[in-house]
Amino acid sequence: MSLPERGIVLAATPLGDPGDASANLRQLLATADLIAAEDTRRLRALAARLGVQISGRVVSFFEHNERSRIAELIEAAGSQLVAVVTDAGLPLISDPGFPLVQAAAQAEVQLTCLPGPSAALTALVLSGLPTTPFAFDGFVPRAAGARAAWLDGLTREPRTVVAFDSPRRLAVTLADAAHRLGAGRQAAVARELTKPHQEIIRGCLAELANWAADQPVRGEVTLVIGPAVETKTDLGSLLGEVDSVQATGRGLKDAVQIVAEANGVSKRALYQAILNRD
Repeated sequence: MSLPERGIVLAATPLGDPGDASANLRQLLATADLIAAEDTRRLRALAARLGVQISGRVVSFFEHNERSRIAELIEAAGSQLVAVVTDAGLPLISDPGFPLVQAAAQAEVQLTCLPGPSAALTALVLSGLPTTPFAFDGFVPRAAGARAAWLDGLTREPRTVVAFDSPRRLAVTLADAAHRLGAGRQAAVARELTKPHQEIIRGCLAELANWAADQPVRGEVTLVIGPAVETKTDLGSLLGEVDSVQATGRGLKDAVQIVAEANGVSKRALYQAILNRD
């Protein structure tokens, strides 16, 4: 596509490998009158790696100032070419830009996109899990309660779910996921996509939780959780097994976990079946 003379262009930037930059991105960075960047230093470093000389004005555009920048960018876009870029990947995908797009659409400002790298889609296609349908849930919630609620919502999720997570919290996320969704639920972790140390770890949640617990995880992380697999096991038929395990001295929660993992069913669903019986 040819670049417009004015308006706002949302531009995807490489995840790590500068070779993934499109010719259109190079042209945009070289000719845009104004570039709104999530991190201005990273933008200039990227331009240097691409051999591009930025000629326009560069301003910061990140989570804490994006709303205060909107009026300036909308006004400039009326007569100038405005580029919007994030540190890596496509703007708006858990990155700044959504309020600006809303405002631009309302103001009828010309708006287009230079497609390109996306960590969410790259992780999805490398995961080995079903790609249709899928859902993108942004970042895994940081707070324990919010994370538990998010995972509980995936108990019967029929789609593959992609989410970003912090490498510092990944081990906790995976352990919690194995507990709430079942140790056998299939998943994948994509780390440092397109970079020299790219790594894709595939397996069940229990295996991934053990992997993350055994070593420090570094770099950008994308988590992919496979869809819930409907089981033909009648939960009612497992209640007697739970009773038998409890008879050995185990508590209810431990008994539910043992039986659920042995039969590949959701611990939460089995526990609820016990409560409903009582």
